[in-house]
Amino acid sequence: MSDIHSINEAINKRAGRKLLPSIAVSLSLIALIWFALAYHREIFATVVTVAVLLGIREIVRAFSARGIYLSLRALIIASIALSYAAWIGGVGGLAIATAIAIPVLLIGLLRKGPEGFVASATATTFSLLYLPFLGGFLILLGRTSNGFERVMTFVILVSCNDTFGYILGTLFGKHPLVPKISPKKSWEGLVGSFVFTVTGGVLAFTLIMEMAWWIGAIAGLMIVFTATCGDLIESAMKRDLELKDMGTLLPGHGGMLDRLDSVLISAPALWLALELVKNWT
Repeated sequence: MSDIHSINEAINKRAGRKLLPSIAVSLSLIALIWFALAYHREIFATVVTVAVLLGIREIVRAFSARGIYLSLRALIIASIALSYAAWIGGVGGLAIATAIAIPVLLIGLLRKGPEGFVASATATTFSLLYLPFLGGFLILLGRTSNGFERVMTFVILVSCNDTFGYILGTLFGKHPLVPKISPKKSWEGLVGSFVFTVTGGVLAFTLIMEMAWWIGAIAGLMIVFTATCGDLIESAMKRDLELKDMGTLLPGHGGMLDRLDSVLISAPALWLALELVKNWT
């Protein structure tokens, strides 16, 4: 028991976060996703939409702190519309809704006048694409008949990458991966993510998706790349905006965006990979 306590204290000290609350939050989110998918897939789409809206609130506050105006109400309406379009119309519905939402949002910014328009328009477009558009692929993963299997496989892959990369990097990390963007992310953590995510991919695709093991290995390798890049993208955002975390909603994680960073980039990648496999087999 003392060994576990020592490991926990070491991780807390080196990572600057409390490990046990972080694990509790992660397990609670996984349980919520499992329940939503098992009970009714529409509930899962609602959960994703709520997470996206919470992320929108955080990103609006972050940009506002730097003097960049975004309309929270307009982005919320657009986010709900994109989520609904993804659920009803699939990838085509998501694409069309995004194509309509961008000019509508930009037209709405005209009422603020020309001052700061470029910054506001750029931040608004980025926020729409980064959150509701990319988040829409989570809904696309869950809307099919085997949505439960697809989403739970995705959860396993991302969880393996984040959890083992975090633990091994914190305990053994000595060589920074990208020190200017994320000083605490290390090559040792990346190796941990690679080993455990590829292993998790092999097991998940074999046991849950009932696909060949090598497809799971490739998917795991892909998720290591996309999830790591997603984490670095959000870290770069926080450094540019001079923030430690995007919020304080989730103990041990920070804000909703701090939890979604690896998910948002990985969801489209896994969706595309599964679509390609479906069409080739």
